[in-house]
Amino acid sequence: MSQVRTKTAGTIKKGSKRGDDQRSNCAVEATLGVIGGRWKGVVLYWLLGGKLRFGELRRRVPNCSERMLTLQLRELEEDGLVSRTVYAEVPPRVEYELTAFGRSLEPILLGMREWGERYKRRLT
Repeated sequence: MSQVRTKTAGTIKKGSKRGDDQRSNCAVEATLGVIGGRWKGVVLYWLLGGKLRFGELRRRVPNCSERMLTLQLRELEEDGLVSRTVYAEVPPRVEYELTAFGRSLEPILLGMREWGERYKRRLT
């Protein structure tokens, strides 16, 4: 079974707003520009557990439309946080996993999960 790894250079195109902190000159803005949004953090969190196929991610993030999930994964791949492997099979199989750079977000994502759990308990 052959496989093809897609581009994971992790370079942001010129003119891109993601990762741009020029308005506030704050690195937090740059971080949120790359991982912010409704679904990216959730996708990154699920990928902490290892490789997942698109359908598995779709089941774990059921309120995210297929189109939105695809767009979020493309942006995460473009920013060098996620790698995409396409297997030359019929039907094609595609797997997503965190890059080493993406894995560097693990303490942040786990901290966000912990904070979210405390916040949810506070609301009840």
